[in-house]
Amino acid sequence: MTSRFAVAAIATIATAAVLTACGSSGHSRSATLGSGAGSSPARALAGLNASSIYARDAPGVVTVISVFPGAGGVASSTGGEAVQGSGFVLTTGGEVVTNAHVVTTVAGGAFHRAHAVYVQFADGNEVPARIVGTDPNADVALLQINPAGLSLRPLALGSSASLAVGAPVAALGSPFGEAGSMSVGVISATNRSIESLNGTNAQNTFSIPGAIQTDAAINHGNSGGPLVNSSGAVIGINSQLATSTGGGEGVGFAIPVDTVKRSAGQLRAHGSVAYAYLGVTSVDLFPQLARRLHLGVTHGAFIQTVAAGGPAAKAGLRGGTTKLQFDAAQYEVGGDVITKLNGHDLTVGHDLSDAVALLDPGQVVTLEVWRDRVGHRVALALGTRPTSGGE
Repeated sequence: MTSRFAVAAIATIATAAVLTACGSSGHSRSATLGSGAGSSPARALAGLNASSIYARDAPGVVTVISVFPGAGGVASSTGGEAVQGSGFVLTTGGEVVTNAHVVTTVAGGAFHRAHAVYVQFADGNEVPARIVGTDPNADVALLQINPAGLSLRPLALGSSASLAVGAPVAALGSPFGEAGSMSVGVISATNRSIESLNGTNAQNTFSIPGAIQTDAAINHGNSGGPLVNSSGAVIGINSQLATSTGGGEGVGFAIPVDTVKRSAGQLRAHGSVAYAYLGVTSVDLFPQLARRLHLGVTHGAFIQTVAAGGPAAKAGLRGGTTKLQFDAAQYEVGGDVITKLNGHDLTVGHDLSDAVALLDPGQVVTLEVWRDRVGHRVALALGTRPTSGGE
């Protein structure tokens, strides 16, 4: 959307590329239908009837305009300035889904909602919207419009549970303010971990697990628009792009739709979303590092830090105490390794955050924790995720 979110994302990248939100505050020309950067149209379209999907889904895709005071976007008649993103119709009752970063900004460490939000439809209608709630941890916002006099076309929600790399997809939205745009490509990777809005820097930011990587062209203004599969069902919400130039370069990321479903349900019921909290940061443990440190296990979540006063700290879990350079990375060593949660193996680090994200605050869990080459079972009650970083 704007550099407000890009600043936080840039801080997490150690290379020339940066990760940024894909809303827009500007306006330029773009093609209505195209292939993703670096992708072959023939390859992408082989299992996807793009024209049919566009005819069915495009009427339900919207442009979301949020007005902030001095936001640095295009001028608004309300006296503020407007930024643009995308969204889609969720129900015939007037619910619209978009990214949280399209309708909020962060100032002074706090989230602030747009003063006004408007939804533009493909048929030319533009109506005001009310923010039902926002979920900065999943970068999801639920809007409500008055459906009277509108012909709403809700998009079908699919599942992100068993996505296949190489499967064709299409991204719809309003890149650079060009409403009614569509690009096609494939799923480039699954189970990516991307930065949420909840946090202030690389060491103090919660992640969004299970993100979908795609080479379908995603640019500024696509934020909040749907990523759909070959059946036209939504499998994700386009949210971020990795770029070294500020434009789409074939590495875009979408929030998985199963996360969106959970978030939208709680926003509808409560106006906010509560997440469970363990209070650790961790990295993947791999065999070579495990052997170097003589840990006794070769997989799991290798704890780097433990948040003071959090559930893990109260249960006696330990973080690293000494820095170690191993291969191309630096680790905090001396901490515990979590290998199981409620009996389920944690084979890579994001398995821990994935598992915790599916649980509820207050829920009691049993961890298998290894320290000094000995495994222990630790039971603890999960807390409620604060506006800071960790798992």
